[in-house]
Amino acid sequence: MSILNCQNVSLSFPDKEVLRNITFSVEKGDKIGLIGSNGSGKTTLFRLITGALEPTDGKIFMSADLKLGFVEQHACGDSDVSVYDELLTVFAPLMEMERRLEEVHRKVELTDGKVPEYLHLQEELTTAFQSGGGLTYVSRAHSTLQGLGFTREEEALPVSALSGGQRTKLALGKLLLSEPELMLLDEPTNHLDITSTEWLEDFLSKYQGALLVVSHDRYFLDKVTSSTMELTACRLYSAPGSYSTYMKTKALRYETDKREYEKGMLEIKRIEKMIEQQKQFNQERNYVTIASKEKQIERIRASLPELPPREKEMRLRFSEIVRSGDEVLHAEGLSKAYDGKALFRDASLDLRRGDRVFLLGPNGCGKTTLLGVLLGKVTPDAGFVHFGQNVKVGYFEQTQREMMHDKTVLYEIYDEFPSLTVPEIRSLLAAFLFRGDEIEKNMRTLSGGERARVALLKLILRKPNFLILDEPTNHLDLASREILEEALASFEGTILCVSHDRYFVNRLATSVMSFRDGTISKIEGNYDAYLALLQAGPAGDKKPAAEKKPNAYQLRKETERAERLRVSRLKKIDARLNEIEAEKGAIEADLSTPETAADYEKVLRLTAAVGALDAERESLEEEWLTLNE
Repeated sequence: MSILNCQNVSLSFPDKEVLRNITFSVEKGDKIGLIGSNGSGKTTLFRLITGALEPTDGKIFMSADLKLGFVEQHACGDSDVSVYDELLTVFAPLMEMERRLEEVHRKVELTDGKVPEYLHLQEELTTAFQSGGGLTYVSRAHSTLQGLGFTREEEALPVSALSGGQRTKLALGKLLLSEPELMLLDEPTNHLDITSTEWLEDFLSKYQGALLVVSHDRYFLDKVTSSTMELTACRLYSAPGSYSTYMKTKALRYETDKREYEKGMLEIKRIEKMIEQQKQFNQERNYVTIASKEKQIERIRASLPELPPREKEMRLRFSEIVRSGDEVLHAEGLSKAYDGKALFRDASLDLRRGDRVFLLGPNGCGKTTLLGVLLGKVTPDAGFVHFGQNVKVGYFEQTQREMMHDKTVLYEIYDEFPSLTVPEIRSLLAAFLFRGDEIEKNMRTLSGGERARVALLKLILRKPNFLILDEPTNHLDLASREILEEALASFEGTILCVSHDRYFVNRLATSVMSFRDGTISKIEGNYDAYLALLQAGPAGDKKPAAEKKPNAYQLRKETERAERLRVSRLKKIDARLNEIEAEKGAIEADLSTPETAADYEKVLRLTAAVGALDAERESLEEEWLTLNE
């Protein structure tokens, strides 16, 4: 049964169309992910559902007495009420019932239980209180605050003392505990670390109500959602499955529709040539044929699939860099404490050329401080940092505070890179989605995503061979995150990165450094390897025994063996790449035949096979590049 139904909803402003003929429904218990680029209309759609905006056309229907929940509804002001007491306002009806129950209980005691009305009311209130969750609301409140990353000390803080991110987390906690029938979540993981995000995933997976969630966290979407809607170019597209499933379906659908569209357009061109020939004959029967052919073209055009317009995407590629030495960074015995609290102690890092190391840990554990120590911005209490030969560092700061000024976007680039001409800068900014008058925007007025794009362009122009990145995906939409991933995957230098984006970590990491209780430990592999180690329990926490250093002979033998394996693998990859091209050629030849084109299921099957071969080729080419480093 539908609890929300949007029928042909459109929204336009005088200078811009936002949504066009949006139609979808939400059933009880649905968990739907809403994706799309920044500015595509996701938050606007939420505002239409909540009634904050009225559609230009179309209708939104909700089931009677639908309990709708969204974060703005639970916004936290500048009050002096404690964090814990502010959260408890969600349970105001239960707390009032508890107060009445205590009153009745006193009356029953004063009358020695001899007044039937008091006994009856006590029983009635007790039943209602227990069935409404009265026995557990206190523990649920503490559990929710803890899950969202609040300590017991922070629970006692006044709301007015919280940061913007903490207030958002508190509002999210109030929303979760209010248990609406339909919950609207707009970027719920934005201010959460990995531990809190995993707690939220578990909470939402068990949540009985329906959920419509906007998120750029792909790992989160895969864990929580069972269907996906995408807003692009004012239109809505949807399919069953979480984010990863949807993207595969989308790619297959686009390729199939594109092939059908191109086939139809070829047929139209063929018929148009026939019409031109018929016109040259200039006889009456030829005009009858022409009219028939023109109707045939109309039928073909009407049957052509509608190809969704490709939205403009950021073009990001790291240019050639000066090769650094094999040893990129050596840090030993690093310690740092503030106000007697140790963020980390006796931390050591060794990065070699080509490493992609990710620092993981809860908010406030010292990851950004450690980057500051490595960059020389923060003085350690103990230890030292040494960079290798020819190392050129490029730093991406999480907050981009240094760009919060009154320069225009154009001059932000020009002032740092005066050798570039204005036309060259315009061209570069266009690749990062700043076009026309957008390059005259004031840096202070840019959104987080826009400032991140400017920062990435500056990073590329500096041509570093060692990237130190602090939450580089925070303000990027899904498409931009994937473009950044591709660019970093082909980057020939070294990467040290702080990130809460688990999908991003899985895609790029060669190793993970985990912050836990003031110590830093290294785990080979990506986020899934890190998670497996944590789930292994105490045994997995044990530090591995120190390995014996191999002698020169052993080292030479191992190097020779590794080189033989590398050469052998390269030969196998080359052979397989040739096979893939041959297999693709055969499939594409089959697809071009009229018999196959008429068999829709076969087209789908062969197109999927081409996609699988392309994916295999891409993986092999990446491995080939890595082996040739």
